[in-house]
Amino acid sequence: MNARAFRRSLLIFAHDTVMAAVSFPLALYVRLGDQIAWWPMQAIQTGTALFTLTALAVFLVMRLDTAVWRYTSIGDLAQIVRAVAVIIAAFLVLQFIVTRLDSLPRSFLVIEAALLSILLILPRVGYRLLKDGTISALFERNARDRVPVLLVGAGDGADLFIRETAPGHEMPYRVVGIVDDRESRNGRRIRGVPVFGGLTDLEAVVQRLTGQGLRPQRIVLTRRQMDGATVRGVLDRADALGIPVSRMPVLSALETPGDAQMQLRPINVEDVLGRPQATLDRPAMQRLIAGRRVLVTGAGGTIGSELVRQIADLGPARITLVDQSEYALYRIDLELAERVPELPRAALIGDVRDPARVSEILSEARPEILFHAAALKHVPLMEANVCDAVLTNAIGTRIVADAARAAAVGTVVVISTDKAVNPTNVMGATKRLAEAYCQALDLDGGTRFVTTRFGNVLGSTGSVVPLFQRQLERGGPLTVTHPDITRYFMTVREAVELVLQAAALESAAPRERGGITVLDMGEPVKIVDLADRMIRLAGLEPGKDIQIAFTGLRPGEKLHEELFHGAETLEATEIPAIRRAHPRTADHALIERGLDELEAAARSRQMVATVEILGRMVPEYESGTAKVVAAEGS
Repeated sequence: MNARAFRRSLLIFAHDTVMAAVSFPLALYVRLGDQIAWWPMQAIQTGTALFTLTALAVFLVMRLDTAVWRYTSIGDLAQIVRAVAVIIAAFLVLQFIVTRLDSLPRSFLVIEAALLSILLILPRVGYRLLKDGTISALFERNARDRVPVLLVGAGDGADLFIRETAPGHEMPYRVVGIVDDRESRNGRRIRGVPVFGGLTDLEAVVQRLTGQGLRPQRIVLTRRQMDGATVRGVLDRADALGIPVSRMPVLSALETPGDAQMQLRPINVEDVLGRPQATLDRPAMQRLIAGRRVLVTGAGGTIGSELVRQIADLGPARITLVDQSEYALYRIDLELAERVPELPRAALIGDVRDPARVSEILSEARPEILFHAAALKHVPLMEANVCDAVLTNAIGTRIVADAARAAAVGTVVVISTDKAVNPTNVMGATKRLAEAYCQALDLDGGTRFVTTRFGNVLGSTGSVVPLFQRQLERGGPLTVTHPDITRYFMTVREAVELVLQAAALESAAPRERGGITVLDMGEPVKIVDLADRMIRLAGLEPGKDIQIAFTGLRPGEKLHEELFHGAETLEATEIPAIRRAHPRTADHALIERGLDELEAAARSRQMVATVEILGRMVPEYESGTAKVVAAEGS
């Protein structure tokens, strides 16, 4: 027991002992009234001391201090009543030995039992009511015919789960124990359910419960925020024990009255790879968007659609959705119509390669903030479609940026990628060109260009996670290009939150122009480990039920991605999850001339010339495609 837990137990012992000492003369006064003034003082003092010591001994044995007052339940109150009954019985025996029961009225003990119970119960109930505001939280029953579960996390989630699995709620689960890394909760109880220890004690806890005939058939994560390392640790230990792991539903779902059933959620890859929630300045994000006209290119894509959702929640004056895919645009427009029907919006078909259409859209929408998410991002496909990658990623970005300056857009946020750092593929090289052009424009003044760079987004179109899911459904194998390949990952929600935060950060304060904001991606993940995890999350065994096959690196693919170039100096920002890379830019006029030449080659579908110009403009670009083209041209 740590010092904090010891102090809390000591305080509870002191409270209960004082209540016992106070209850004795008070009960005697209730029984005797004014006659207590003539009662022998020595008998009162001796009786009070003996009763208090008896109560203290019972408290030490029955450990009322282990119940968390914040989660006091009927079971805890019943334990208090049992403790009081033991105290009265023990005191009766001791008093008989000492005085043959001649020094106190016989009916006094009944009054004492009632008073002591009230004095012990009322503070606990009062504290619970102070926290919950309702007495209904106290009532709970146990059921023995339900699936035994072990909870991870001894907090509000655990309390709510235990309450919702009471028999009256017709839930199929029965909580048999809790584990939690907070040492102050170890050895205590929540609604009568013991907190056995920390996550490292999981095997010992399961063994102990098994010995009691209560082996858990499922482990449930109740903490809303758990970092990926913790989830992976629980999964590994549970896997060794042969116990499946689930997440409890979100608290809001459980708190909704009238739910007939509570469905546990499976652990997904986002839980396994997740990191602690980044601390964000949400008021700054609100100030950036609220009451302003916003336009999003690539609005139907993975990043674009999540941008649209989060922007809509921040109260813009109007939002314009632009995408060249009719179906993708229809889906996100329909979703907005259902979620925020009152928000003025427009859904416009438009290709960022078409300067006339882009200018027309900006003239009509008059955005104050523009988020440029339109891009072609699939690495192997872009190796085979070089001219299209150039026209969309590099030339399309220039077209949008130039039109934004002409329309006096206040801020343009450009979504980039870690593949733009030391690119080995066409996609990365074209995104680096887009970065460089927007950095040059930012240095020129006027419209503010905020370029944000991050790695892979879980579940995005073309990413490895949906591929693995499809391969799992077909029975495998899961294909990994190389045993050592790693990637940075983050969830789409987190990526977009940080993009909005970066935009707010760069727009709000005067900073050196031309920099790039880089999102903290945490530690890179080995793709083979990701495949292994996904197989296990499906309840299967890698190498036995599902194989992992290595297929070799694809064209343009790197073993390890990077977030920064060696020539980019980094600085911290007010938001720990966002860093800023100092400019590594070229002259605007020089980039303009190069892009003119590149666009002419790409639009005339001259692949050899396009790759040569791309390699000239991005000196660090070296790829298999460039070598093949060079060979073809020689």
